[in-house]
Amino acid sequence: QVHLVESGGGLVRAGGSLRLSCATSGRTFSMYAMGWFRQAPGKEREFGAGIRWSGELTFYADSVKGRFTISGDNAKNTVYLQMNSLKPEDTAVYYCAGDRNPTPTMRLRSMMPYDYWGQGTQVTVSS
Repeated sequence: QVHLVESGGGLVRAGGSLRLSCATSGRTFSMYAMGWFRQAPGKEREFGAGIRWSGELTFYADSVKGRFTISGDNAKNTVYLQMNSLKPEDTAVYYCAGDRNPTPTMRLRSMMPYDYWGQGTQVTVSS
């Protein structure tokens, strides 16, 4: 059993920063890729940022590009999301996800390839 646990969420004012962390516990093996998704109230869960460990390729949704940075430690299956210049529209529950199998990078922007999900951490940005 693999568990992903997010932390670092909270309340911040617009323009502020937060750093989310996602740690893996339980049965450990190397993930192919990890990602951050988010879900705002009344909306579908959407892709935010991803990292493919091979070549440490990172990729972002247009809505967060230039403001968010994903990084991590492959050996520890730990991933971070540094969020700067936060906006009220960034308010959402943020979920960490892990993909165990090789997947075309474009597909990593969807939920389908990810095998493991955390419970989420709330991020609230006030105006």
